[in-house]
Amino acid sequence: MDDGALIQYKNVEIHQQELCVLSDVNLELHKGEFVYLIGKVGSGKTSLLKTLYGELDVIDGEAEVLGYNMRSIKRKHIPQLRRKLGIVFQDFQLLTDRTVYNNLEFVLRATGWKNKQEIQDRIEEVLQLVGMSNKGYKLPNELSGGEQQRIVIARAVLNSPAIILADEPTGNLDVETGKAIVELLHNICESGSSVVMTTHNLQLLKEYPDIMTVEQMCEVLGISTKTGYRLLREKKICCLKVGRAYRIPKAHLFTYLCIGGEETSI
Repeated sequence: MDDGALIQYKNVEIHQQELCVLSDVNLELHKGEFVYLIGKVGSGKTSLLKTLYGELDVIDGEAEVLGYNMRSIKRKHIPQLRRKLGIVFQDFQLLTDRTVYNNLEFVLRATGWKNKQEIQDRIEEVLQLVGMSNKGYKLPNELSGGEQQRIVIARAVLNSPAIILADEPTGNLDVETGKAIVELLHNICESGSSVVMTTHNLQLLKEYPDIMTVEQMCEVLGISTKTGYRLLREKKICCLKVGRAYRIPKAHLFTYLCIGGEETSI
């Protein structure tokens, strides 16, 4: 396994009960990267995320997350792994009978925080980070969908995770609110946490591109995989080479030279 990779999956197979939902999964995530997992609804994106935090077992292949072997991890070690992850759920999963402040306090105390002043300071810090400093006294049902998602992101970053896993974080939001949430996740990524985000919204990738696989790039650009690899070989699309894999940085993803030689920006 690559010592520099936070996540490394090689030829992984994932099952839901007896059904194989994904096979031959290859995925790498390094520090500071923002990676999109794209696919249609029901294509297995959430199942893949669940294997990253130990909710679903990896049936076959090599799978490592933050140094933990996900094929052999013991149940007692899963809470230790999850303390290093921040998880953003599409359906929020906030405690509806507690205020925003108490939701965040519950997580900190459950993960070992004891000092009252330190807890208060950290909650104020993350609420400011997500633009919700004045909402700590509110109950979840008193917030809009976008506000609730911001609180969920605040909860995810409480313990300064190495990786944030965001499962369709814009799925229940209007377009403009969704864009604001993705921008917030990018800002958090730039401050140190790597991000894996699932989405079926290709428009978001055009507006907020980052490092992607060749297959993802080709789908967004509407070109064949064969054409994509040819453009990479001819250096008409800038990329990084990691082992046998091409990784396309966001700064170069959406400007490329067409076959006819005309420069096109999407």
